[in-house]
Amino acid sequence: MGSALVFIGVFIFLLNVFFLSPTNVLAQEQGGITRHYKFDIKMQNVTRLCHTKSIVTVNGQFPGPRIVAREGDRLVIKVINHVQNNITLHWHGIRQLRTGWADGPAYVTQCPIQTGQTYVYNFTISGQRGTLWYHAHISWLRSTLYGPIIILPKRNVPYPFVKPYKELPPVIFGEWFNADTEAIVNQAVQTGGGPNVSDAYTMNGFPGPHYNCSAKDTLKLKVEPGKTYLLRLINAALNEDLFFSIANHTFTVVDADAVYIKPFKTHTILIAPGQTYNVLLETKSQYPKATYLMEARPYVTGLGTFGNTTTAGILEYHSPLLSASNSIKKLQLFRPSLPALNDTISATKFAKKFRSLANSQFPCNVPQTVQKRFFFTVGLGTQPCAKNQTCQGPNGTRFTAAVNNISFVLPTTALLQAHYFGQSNGVYTSDFPINPPKQFNYTGNPPNNTMVSTGSKVVVLPFNTSVEVILQDTSILGAESHPLHLHGFNFYVVGQGFGNYNSNTDPQNFNLVDPVERNTVSVPSGGWVAIRFLADNPGVWFMHCHLEVHTTWGLRMAWVVLDGKLPNQKLMPPPSDLPKC
Repeated sequence: MGSALVFIGVFIFLLNVFFLSPTNVLAQEQGGITRHYKFDIKMQNVTRLCHTKSIVTVNGQFPGPRIVAREGDRLVIKVINHVQNNITLHWHGIRQLRTGWADGPAYVTQCPIQTGQTYVYNFTISGQRGTLWYHAHISWLRSTLYGPIIILPKRNVPYPFVKPYKELPPVIFGEWFNADTEAIVNQAVQTGGGPNVSDAYTMNGFPGPHYNCSAKDTLKLKVEPGKTYLLRLINAALNEDLFFSIANHTFTVVDADAVYIKPFKTHTILIAPGQTYNVLLETKSQYPKATYLMEARPYVTGLGTFGNTTTAGILEYHSPLLSASNSIKKLQLFRPSLPALNDTISATKFAKKFRSLANSQFPCNVPQTVQKRFFFTVGLGTQPCAKNQTCQGPNGTRFTAAVNNISFVLPTTALLQAHYFGQSNGVYTSDFPINPPKQFNYTGNPPNNTMVSTGSKVVVLPFNTSVEVILQDTSILGAESHPLHLHGFNFYVVGQGFGNYNSNTDPQNFNLVDPVERNTVSVPSGGWVAIRFLADNPGVWFMHCHLEVHTTWGLRMAWVVLDGKLPNQKLMPPPSDLPKC
């Protein structure tokens, strides 16, 4: 018995050395420290729009608590599930270099954390600084379970832009549903129809004064005259791109998806679900004797229903002479002018302003040559209604969505576990089509047959492969913008346009000098976008539309990146507490 205990102790010690030490070593090499967080996933009663419901939260907070770290730090986050729902957490935008076990999408890199179970997410922030975020990555639980990740530069390393006077609290856009979102998505899956839309958009969980019974639930940011503030923006909304503006103020965008960019000024931000920005906000030089509305409302491209409402917060100037709330209420209130709901011209102009810094300190490492090219159509489709069932999709079918006509089916075993242990048989196949199975006029009149196939198919890439992906929207059931998020990598947006991608002429206009580096990009409605990345991170990595309804319908796929030859090019082994399916 004693020898068995000694053996177990040695095994655990070796496992910690092998799994944890590389992360510790990496953090130490980068001058980082280890930061510990404890996330208790539990229910909390929250009232919005005069409606109280119990929601899934982190530590009872809505939105969840901030994670603050520096580039090079190691994060150890202990997650304990106290709710009846299965839970996973995704650290959106974190590269997870060789630590795919900590990425979080359910049935892709891990099985869910079941009720009463604990899982420790363990990863190092490498080469990133700016704003990212975390959220539940199973079903629609991210409607309430989300929060900011603030990554500061290494100590004594300055920003490559004007040093801000202070940081304002991060602004996280979201959606509030009076009904239970799990009931909403389950009903949509059962009926094959579109899900009900949210009852309000929110800023930091507050709908704001434009909604009934919400004047007290309004986000307020307080500033001083003549200062430059850093403002972090995150779109955690389930299903909507959002226009955002502050009345009579201008933003300087300096960072996108935790990557510094060439600064540019704008009155209006367009932010898709999953995207993050850091902006500088310069306040008025003198106390203006006024307050200013901050507003966000959707940018709409599809034919489906949406919430045609506006969330608002208030930017207040601090004045020693006006400290009483009744005096503030008497001040003039200005409201911004936001683009029209379908203003694709403004959306396109905004997207084209983004460029990498591309200097010696922050180089732009876009692949100049490509080893693997992929052409993926992304869009909606249909599936037959089950026998003896009435469906609410087009002509009695079920709504679905697909990449290259494949609506991805999540397995019941996590893809990464199947890959790592060589047990892919019956879990997934490696025959995902690199081109559409059938060519057609993708943005013209849709084909008569809108049915899509289903399957758990992946793309397998050798380590360090340079990749180019063309993401082409389709007009099947209506053209629509799709914010595509790639896990495990940043990518470079080298080109975009409207209509059908032309492989002969469009590459001539690719930007291979200073394209923006992102983790989430919007495929233009009725258009295409070209991205490039280097497959230098072994593991299994999800790619999906960040409109939750489209992910539910199957607009998702996975990349398997094989190990490299060197020890530091191999996926680390799984942790001992990895949840079982």
